[in-house]
Amino acid sequence: MYLSDKWQDYEIFDAGNGQKHERWGDVTLLRPDPQAIWPMKEPSKVDAKYLRSSSGGGHWEYNKQLPDSWTIKYRDLRFIVRPTGFKHTGLFPEQAVNWDWMRERVESFRPRREFCALNLFAYTGGATCALAASGARVVHVDAAKGMVSWAKDNLAASSLADKPVRFIVDDALKFVLREQRRGHMYDGILMDPPSYGRGPSGEMWKLEDNLYELVEECVKLLSPEANFFLINSYTTGIAPSVVKDVLKVALSGRGGTITADEVGLPISRNGLVLPCGGSGRWQN
Repeated sequence: MYLSDKWQDYEIFDAGNGQKHERWGDVTLLRPDPQAIWPMKEPSKVDAKYLRSSSGGGHWEYNKQLPDSWTIKYRDLRFIVRPTGFKHTGLFPEQAVNWDWMRERVESFRPRREFCALNLFAYTGGATCALAASGARVVHVDAAKGMVSWAKDNLAASSLADKPVRFIVDDALKFVLREQRRGHMYDGILMDPPSYGRGPSGEMWKLEDNLYELVEECVKLLSPEANFFLINSYTTGIAPSVVKDVLKVALSGRGGTITADEVGLPISRNGLVLPCGGSGRWQN
């Protein structure tokens, strides 16, 4: 398992009953998590908890007044987090293990020349910040304008606003096809595609139907010296081995090493690990 176990400002105290009890800096939250199907004693006090509605969606219930947002850190990075209306906080802390892996890849490459990275479905830019901190030039693509704005704020919070990061609001596949026509190439590509989604012009996305096509087109953007390709998946029913096979077929003939595994976060109370999706990695 790819285990994100180096956090200082984030912690899962406990998990169970379809929930996880977390610490984000000094703030404690109780949020739904479908993977935590074992029993857990309900915490006596949390700062806020997310309650699902029987009709869909849900809302936050606050036990104390919280700031609209606050900042947590990981290594030399800073991230702005806030409770959103769809239970998330704007950051997936389990991805820290992938941030570290990518930083190592970039730093081992950079003595040769500047490293160019493409981040698709880039959300609030955790990976973008990590790549920029390692010295990469980054193109950050997401279909949601609000998420791109949040990513810019995270870059500034990490004192990286002057780094060469280009922010694009666009459909991932359309952008990749345009980059092909422009002749642009990248040394590293990562993507965190949703199970379902819509592009800025209403384009439909379904991971099972569209993932391979996107990966196949992205491979055409890899430079001859390309260093990595990372795919993250949170889609139920898509095992890490499936992502590994997608990479094997799409990257056939390029050499390198392909691995895939679950991504997880440690649970402090009992030493268990909460699985949080899977990742497939190619490195050259």
